[in-house]
Amino acid sequence: MQRGVPVMYFGKKQNFTSSSAERMDEAPSFSGDSCDTSVIKGQKAQLSKAPSNSKNPTILPNSDIDGLLECPVCSNSMFPPIQQCPSGHTLCSACKNRVNNKCPICRKEIGNIRCLALEKLAVSLHLPCSYQCLGCEEMFPYYSKLQHEEQCIYRPYECPHPGSDCPFTGDIQSLLSHLRENHKVDLQNGCTFNHRYVKQDPCSVDNVSWTLTLFNCFGQYFCLHFEAFLLGSEPVYMAFLRFMGEESEARKFGYCLEVGGNGRKLMWHGVPRSIRTHHRIVRDSHDGLIVQRSMALYFSGGDRKELKLRVTGRIWREA
Repeated sequence: MQRGVPVMYFGKKQNFTSSSAERMDEAPSFSGDSCDTSVIKGQKAQLSKAPSNSKNPTILPNSDIDGLLECPVCSNSMFPPIQQCPSGHTLCSACKNRVNNKCPICRKEIGNIRCLALEKLAVSLHLPCSYQCLGCEEMFPYYSKLQHEEQCIYRPYECPHPGSDCPFTGDIQSLLSHLRENHKVDLQNGCTFNHRYVKQDPCSVDNVSWTLTLFNCFGQYFCLHFEAFLLGSEPVYMAFLRFMGEESEARKFGYCLEVGGNGRKLMWHGVPRSIRTHHRIVRDSHDGLIVQRSMALYFSGGDRKELKLRVTGRIWREA
């Protein structure tokens, strides 16, 4: 084996030197700790005044007013039609059936009474984004706040690790620490890479197997995925890159991947996808370098007992 070339096996992770490697038939274990910054929906945001460009600025001395618009059943913001019981207690229409048409507070029959006053109050409100504590300084009318929050660039990122649906969320630095400490992912510096992926018994790809490597270049972080999975009934191998940041920033970079052997070579040029896009979506859209098993075995020298693929690549910043 060539000294100094990183080697990754599909299977259990092992400590290795230039003569040993990682296996990846099993995902490494990890702790399901959650990020402190991820539990922020439902927090009461403090607000002093609405934007100066609002025609009718709304002054909110404390968080009690937007608390009036919180459903007592699901704790989400209520939107029309807002239901009201005969005693004046309110809840969102989606929860009316959940409580069998009984007020969750006084247990009276709810009926079909709408709280028009509360609906009109909601129209006049301007509230801060729920991710204000993470840096978002924008404010929105009540009815467009949730739409913004679904796309807010300050919302926490989900863990990009492909091994399982890890519940961890956080900012980029938190994710880096989490990936290295909990998932034992390697972090490498530089915009070029040269890996050899090794898989035992390549003819029995029954479940998805994978490897993940982090790269730090141009002051940004990237995730290199290499996965083996069944495409229909045919085992294939796929490599692709994801950017640890927003899609708009990901488009500022490009990358290429090469795999080959026996005088043949396949090449892929692409644009990294944001980690906002789940790795399974990238994989299922075939947005990366795909090698069929027959070609992979040919690249590997025809040995059907062990697959060895050398994948090289480069990341660059677009002009």
